[in-house]
Amino acid sequence: MKKKPVTSTASAAVAAEDVKLLRQAAEQGDAAAQFKLGNAYGFGKGVKKDPAEAAKWFRLAAVQGHAEAQFNLGLTYDCGDGVAQDKAEAAKWFRSAAVQGLAEAQLNLGEACFWGNGLEEDKAEAVKWYRLAAEQGHAEARFRLGMCYKFGEGVKKNRPKAAKYFSLAADQGHAQARFHLGQAYERGDGVVKDKAVAAKWYRLAAEQGHAEAQLSLGYAYFYGHGVEKNRAEALKWFRLAAVQGYAEAQCNLGFYYNRGESVEEDKAEAVKWYRLAAEPGNASGQYHLGRAYELGEGVEEDKAEAVKWFRLAAVQGHAQARFHLGQAYELGEGVAEDKAEAVKWFRLAAEQGHAQARFHLGQAYERGEGVALDKAEAAKWFRLAEEK
Repeated sequence: MKKKPVTSTASAAVAAEDVKLLRQAAEQGDAAAQFKLGNAYGFGKGVKKDPAEAAKWFRLAAVQGHAEAQFNLGLTYDCGDGVAQDKAEAAKWFRSAAVQGLAEAQLNLGEACFWGNGLEEDKAEAVKWYRLAAEQGHAEARFRLGMCYKFGEGVKKNRPKAAKYFSLAADQGHAQARFHLGQAYERGDGVVKDKAVAAKWYRLAAEQGHAEAQLSLGYAYFYGHGVEKNRAEALKWFRLAAVQGYAEAQCNLGFYYNRGESVEEDKAEAVKWYRLAAEPGNASGQYHLGRAYELGEGVEEDKAEAVKWFRLAAVQGHAQARFHLGQAYELGEGVAEDKAEAVKWFRLAAEQGHAQARFHLGQAYERGEGVALDKAEAAKWFRLAEEK
């Protein structure tokens, strides 16, 4: 976790001080002056910015036991700023500051333990340090501790405790905690389910620019969960998440333009958003882009290109894409006709509950196309296709 160097109230005024006098005190071994001089070089206050010189002065103060200097020296090693990057050395200095009670160092030591950065991974040890920082009111530590309780990492899973720590951090304005607290209220995880309260927390996080909260708030408006249904308002929040690169929101925005929902229909604009989601690997975006090529909507019809995108989505388990890829092989559209390959993809989609795939698989067994003729098996799949 990269953090800004710690600065005390006194150090913030370095630029207004006589740097010469500060240096004299630092050279005489004054740890507080060494720390302040390190910050001056780190931020370029009163002197030219020089990360290596900052690291030098942090080290001199750190070996004297100055907790904030120890933490800042840990940061220099963690980031490789003014010194060669060394995660183990970073963890060493974080620990030195953490045992003195510096909350920011406790958080960073917790992160090092959690991810195994510079020391052996130990999630239980991470929880210990998160807790110590959380007890001092550190918002990020409270959030991290909440996540450990939510997913049972380093501690037994406990959703009410997760919600407790999310709530504490959320009240301090922590955007991720606000989002996860919204999820807790939406799902009834550790709290009484309340979609209106969920929407409240999603909104607070969304207004801070949290993309997943923007998406969730969009869904709240789309379906009328906890707020009055408003498709135009949903579009607003989907767009905000989409421009941040959130693939699911990009697909939703494509849906709006494709259908002309609360916006003028624009198939080409829909394709733009589907492509933005598809190219990094989002299966839904790949499927919808494939459909655009298959139907020639917003792009020139290209069955082979459609097959390409259906396949990419299908191998990720997208049922609709598997069905359409099966159809392509069944009909020889965009790919050489191959009844057996069609059956393969119909079966995969059918096993996921896709009704049309079940029907087509039934037809394959009924006709003996791509598979041995089997009337009983055909009847089975036809029956399943009729089920809700």
